[in-house]
Amino acid sequence: MDDRQTVECQPRKSSLKNLRVQWSLMNAYERFEQVIVLALGVIIALVIIMALFQLYRRVLPLLLGGAIDPLDHGVFQTLFGSIFTVLIAMEFKHSIVRPAFRKDSIVQVRTVLLIALLALSRKFVILDSAGTPATTIAALGFATLVLGITSWLLKDRNDQKAD
Repeated sequence: MDDRQTVECQPRKSSLKNLRVQWSLMNAYERFEQVIVLALGVIIALVIIMALFQLYRRVLPLLLGGAIDPLDHGVFQTLFGSIFTVLIAMEFKHSIVRPAFRKDSIVQVRTVLLIALLALSRKFVILDSAGTPATTIAALGFATLVLGITSWLLKDRNDQKAD
């Protein structure tokens, strides 16, 4: 084994050792939570992979063949709506798996707010403004504003705690 391989294996060994130590310190319920979180992470990862595969399978041949125009508003909405869906799923998986590796003890509120903001952004991308009542658009805009302000306030509070 060369020096590079030795260096690459050491962090893996130490994190595996760390995981074993943490596992031994957990009670039965905490171990149960870990197993559930990891199982959910695997399921969501599989869904993300399937969604990405379907996106490639549907879009790539059409783009390469020139059958779709990405500048067409309807095509743009569909393409970016699908891309946002994959991004939302990835962030959702991250928010579930992160506590499993003890980087945070609970699901972070800011992460949930980020997912909600991504979902609203996706909604604005796929929204048919001609067929959507103005009150619905205003409500979505207000929800986005409230989530943004809440996220900003939480960020500001966390920054003050760090100082």
